Amino acid sequence: MLSLRNKIKVVILVGGDILVLYFSLWLTLLLRYEKAVTSEIWGRHWLPFTVVFFLWLIVFFINKLYDLETAKNGLKFYGTLFKSLIWSAMVGFGFFYIATTGISPKTILVLDIVIFGLLLVLWRRAFNTLIIHKRFFDNMLIVGMTEESVALAESINNKPQLGLKIVAMMKLPENQNHLEEKTDFTIIGEDQDLEEFIRKNKIKGIILATTLSQHEKIINQCYKSLPYKITIWDLPKFAEEFTGKILVNTIGQLWFLENIKEGNKKIYEAEKRLVDIMLSFLMLIVSIPFLPLIYLVIKIDSQGSGFFMQQRTGRNGKKFMAVKFRTMLVNAEKNGPQWAQKNDPRVTTVGRFLRKSRIDEIPQLINILRGEMSFIGPRPERPEFIEKLKEVIPFYETRLLIKPGLTGWAQINFPYGASEADALEKLQYDLYYIKNRSLTLDVSIILKTVKTVLAGGGQ
Repeated sequence: MLSLRNKIKVVILVGGDILVLYFSLWLTLLLRYEKAVTSEIWGRHWLPFTVVFFLWLIVFFINKLYDLETAKNGLKFYGTLFKSLIWSAMVGFGFFYIATTGISPKTILVLDIVIFGLLLVLWRRAFNTLIIHKRFFDNMLIVGMTEESVALAESINNKPQLGLKIVAMMKLPENQNHLEEKTDFTIIGEDQDLEEFIRKNKIKGIILATTLSQHEKIINQCYKSLPYKITIWDLPKFAEEFTGKILVNTIGQLWFLENIKEGNKKIYEAEKRLVDIMLSFLMLIVSIPFLPLIYLVIKIDSQGSGFFMQQRTGRNGKKFMAVKFRTMLVNAEKNGPQWAQKNDPRVTTVGRFLRKSRIDEIPQLINILRGEMSFIGPRPERPEFIEKLKEVIPFYETRLLIKPGLTGWAQINFPYGASEADALEKLQYDLYYIKNRSLTLDVSIILKTVKTVLAGGGQ
């Protein structure tokens, strides 16, 4: 129910953008030549602009304009849209400057960008208004009140563009009373006639936030409600699809036995390793001429070596020495290991730029080439922190099932981590990646990492 409906919405969104792109081009040619667009005029322009439009769609994807969570009317959305149009304009000019297309459509390109931008705003506004109409909502009921289910319910109702609405939560005797005071949701008890409530409120889905083995009445009523075509989810599975992470506090060891199937990943892992070797080798060759200059700038900015080596924990707990360009003062940890912090005072002036641009991680291409790391995976953590976090965070060691990476699903969804609470949040994204990793997901992560680098979002 959830994934299929949202996939349809994304297809409509992308399809609408493509139609707007070509209609904008046709309208641009009509205004530019001040006459009907002939097949000859269209024939000279549609192919090179098709290449440009494809690049623009990639820009939109990188900027998350096809993520339903961000596709809603608001200043943040329109700000992202405007920035995407600016990037698209630069991509378009760059393409026609480099490529030999037989045309030099400077005026047409400028006019097309303006017309496309105006029509796109109208189309996106219409789309965003349509998808949050109450007729397109699926009413949902959550059975069981826990910290995780209350937080999930609030998150769902704060994102109406996903087409879901929590209309009530059922409180069970074993649930804590204080949770009822923390929420404004309609609360029903286990004595509620669930079948009647489902019919009256047109419930389309039920999320089970607790085991119902001791609640035979609720199980029986859910069973009797199947003719109403409801979908029943357990909380971990629903949260996985809705949030893109695995809620650690809602799963146990059995979840890992049922979901982490490493034996099925052998072909993928071989393909990924081949890509790692090829890309790391090529990127090292390209970057070699710049390495001495970067090293020299670091030395001029502060005392100490230009490189920084530190032990990290890799796959299956194997230790390795990660190498990076130094971004901190040489005595940054004179008082022992510390979490990196936002606006960390230990970071040098040059180091701050290197971090934001991710240039400091270029030497880690050696770690990738040697097989100690991959381009994509959980952040490589220090052994001291690993041992500490294993004691306080359930299943923390499972992130060591795969190689650490330069970037990853956790890094693009929760880019900063400086505490145990942050480590828990990032672990939940790491578990999602470990379970669902594929070449398609890897490409998506790489593209979204590009946005982070261009926006200066490095740590």
